[in-house]
Amino acid sequence: MITAMIALFVVGYIGIASEHVLHINKATFALIMCGILWAIYSMFGHDPSLSEDMILALGDTCEIVVFLIGAMTIVELIDRYGGFNIIVRHIHASSKRGLMWVLAFVAFFLSAILDNMTTTIIMVMMLRRMFSDQKERWIFASVIVLAANSGGAWSPIGDITTIMLWMKNYVSSVDLIVNLLLPSLVSVVIPTLIATRFVKAGPVEALNEEDRRVGYVLSEHHYGLSIAILICGVAGLLFVPLFKAVTHLPPYMGILISLGILWLITELIVRHYDLDSKMEGRISQVVKSIDMSTILFFLGILMSVAALSQSGILSELAAWLNDTFHEVYVINGIIGVLSSIVDNVPLVAACMDMYPVMTEATAAVTADPAYAMHFVEDGLFWHLLTYCAGVGGSLLIIGSAAGVVAMGIEKIPFMWYVKRISWMALAGYLAGMVTIALIEMLKAL
Repeated sequence: MITAMIALFVVGYIGIASEHVLHINKATFALIMCGILWAIYSMFGHDPSLSEDMILALGDTCEIVVFLIGAMTIVELIDRYGGFNIIVRHIHASSKRGLMWVLAFVAFFLSAILDNMTTTIIMVMMLRRMFSDQKERWIFASVIVLAANSGGAWSPIGDITTIMLWMKNYVSSVDLIVNLLLPSLVSVVIPTLIATRFVKAGPVEALNEEDRRVGYVLSEHHYGLSIAILICGVAGLLFVPLFKAVTHLPPYMGILISLGILWLITELIVRHYDLDSKMEGRISQVVKSIDMSTILFFLGILMSVAALSQSGILSELAAWLNDTFHEVYVINGIIGVLSSIVDNVPLVAACMDMYPVMTEATAAVTADPAYAMHFVEDGLFWHLLTYCAGVGGSLLIIGSAAGVVAMGIEKIPFMWYVKRISWMALAGYLAGMVTIALIEMLKAL
């Protein structure tokens, strides 16, 4: 049974990683893999509590899925009302090198509020209005990918992996920001500094006003309305961590409240302004545009990992890693590199099942209390995992959703990225890990 489940997971992983080659959506492989894994476990595992285990696994998974549906709907609503077009029109720089720094920092902080994929779509599409030379756009798009991935690593709502760890109380929002903001920023500054050397010095080109793919006409005719929806949408997303901290309820309850309030606001707006029906400004219409294939992928992959956890495979893998390396920097460094080859979501989900959160009392009675303390809530292991899984995805263009999106929009060749960008990303990745180590040394003084 164990061999069959591992073999199936490997095959499914290869299918997911080869999405851009096979041109078959990765959700297809995730859902098939999920169903067959649980079927194998059911037929050969002989676990009398299987139904109960599945219900618990599905409940945990659906918490994340519901949160994602709400967050993706809010982001789509902001875009529908032209809120992101407002941001685009306020980005200015005197030179191309200066513009690269501006775009990197905008992507870094924007992805902390939205997500790395949405941020990359907005920023890369914006490049079409700024640069006529395709290879120049490739360099800028690659820097945006690096910045978006790093920006998502330090925010509890910036990336699906941080959302997963935060929702299950492996990390807390304040400690995550305090401990990872500087390392994540370093992981962007280093490659951006290098990348500016490969950009020709010169003034920024005038915006191509004929390209209408970024933003919407609404932002031109109802500027104040676009600003209002942008503010309300961002406030709704930022409300969620505050709601969780105050009520201790799961984050999906906070996102549902934010979504409901925005629904009410947009209903009143559409009625008051008598907006054109083609704009489809109501939540009931916006929700049709969210990427359901991504939602289904998360459902399939998280349930697949849950099946591996129930079978005991992940606990055995965790024991092997501890016995072989017994060093959180090495273990997470390896995970970060792997996340550039395969999706970071199942990697983080697997680690969450491999290494349960410890209490300080439990860690104190283990054979190695100092090492076990790395696995308490907000311990070093979880901060490293958050950083490495998020930033490590930048090492290859296919290693993150942001990279795959940029690759698709700009047709960035895989080997071009490997030759010109991967080493920059690696330099930033390692520099960020060194920064984390230095922060830990300062704490110990």
